[in-house]
Amino acid sequence: MALEFTDSNFEELVLKSDKPVMVDFWAEWCGPCRMVGPVVEELGMEYDGKAVVGKLNVDNNPASA
Repeated sequence: MALEFTDSNFEELVLKSDKPVMVDFWAEWCGPCRMVGPVVEELGMEYDGKAVVGKLNVDNNPASA
């Protein structure tokens, strides 16, 4: 499962991670973003423990975006 990154946890979960990180920057209104969403979830499960996979809603977290 993909993590939910926010402005408040971005530094801890992304910038300070000791594992590779993949961030999906997305928005509700973005059709292609919604299409990629299920793939990001699959990657989160496939790479669990090997990499950090998560999503950041750019509308709700403008500082990190």
